[in-house]
Order: sequence, then C-alpha cells, then structure tokens
Amino acid sequence: MAPSQAEPKPGDLIEIFRPGYQHWALYVGDGYVVHLAPPGNIPGAALANLMSSGSLRAIVKKQLLCVVTGKDKYRVNNKHDRKHKPLPPSKILRRAQELVGQEMRCNLTSDNCEHFVNELRYGVSRSDQVTKALLGVGVGIVTSAGSAVVSYAPGVLGGLAVIGVAITSLIRALRH
Repeated sequence: MAPSQAEPKPGDLIEIFRPGYQHWALYVGDGYVVHLAPPGNIPGAALANLMSSGSLRAIVKKQLLCVVTGKDKYRVNNKHDRKHKPLPPSKILRRAQELVGQEMRCNLTSDNCEHFVNELRYGVSRSDQVTKALLGVGVGIVTSAGSAVVSYAPGVLGGLAVIGVAITSLIRALRH
C-alpha cells in the first residue's frame, strides 16, 4: 500500500500499522528496510509465542518495504528528531547493514522492533508503545485502586502509594 506521506529517505523510521500494534523498520534505500523479525515465515505464530512467553529470538532482516508492509498502511515517522539528534545517515545505514542476518533477543517490553530502530537512528533504545501501554495499565490500576479506597478502607491508601511508586519506577527504567 502506498505511504501516506513523502517517499522515505535512507535512515528514516517506518511505522507500519498492524492490527493492534505498530511494527517498525528502518528504510535503507532502493525500496528496502531493515527490521527485527521472527526467524520463520509465520509472523502470527511468532507474535503469539512472544505474547505468551514475553521473549524470543528474532532475526535482523533486510527485505523490500512492500513485502514487510503487505496490505498494511505505513508512514515515515521520525518522531524523536526534535528530542534526539539523528546519527549521520551513513552511520545509521552502516550499523543496520552490519546487523543483517544476526539473531537477537526480542522482548515485548524491552527489546522490540521499535527499540531496535530507535537505537539505530538515534543511539537511544526506546519504545513509545511500551510506555503508553504501561501508562494505560498504571492508570487502570490506580483507578481501580481508587475505587477500592472509596468503597473499603483508608488503609488502602498505603497500597496505592506503593503501586504508584512501582509504576513510576518501571516507567523510568523503561525510558532509560
């Protein structure tokens, strides 16, 4: 499917809209991307394994963008360019090419495809999907716990404070 904005340039981050999540790749030129992918050719099965176990091994693959996106929409999304200075394109591309074919650890919360491409472009491993998901879970826990405070006992406030500190610590750890 055609991108929703200008043609990507080498070193650009490509956000691919999968049902329920975004897959990320790095554009390396001539229609190709480098991305973190399951070792086999059955992405759905690999995703199910990742969701159930929390981690697996992935392969750094260089593939045509149209093959990686399939029928899914995508866009160039260098969303952290204002916060983090991108590395020089030659360095981004060299680092990406050096990793092609390597097997890497893949973990939904700390080493996913978004962490991978941000590390290549900015030298900073981060995933906004993980941060947003954790914030959503944290808000849900705090909201549920807040309802419990109103319904039950004042002693629950101490528990809420512990939950808040734990969530804050987890988010800080993921951002670093």
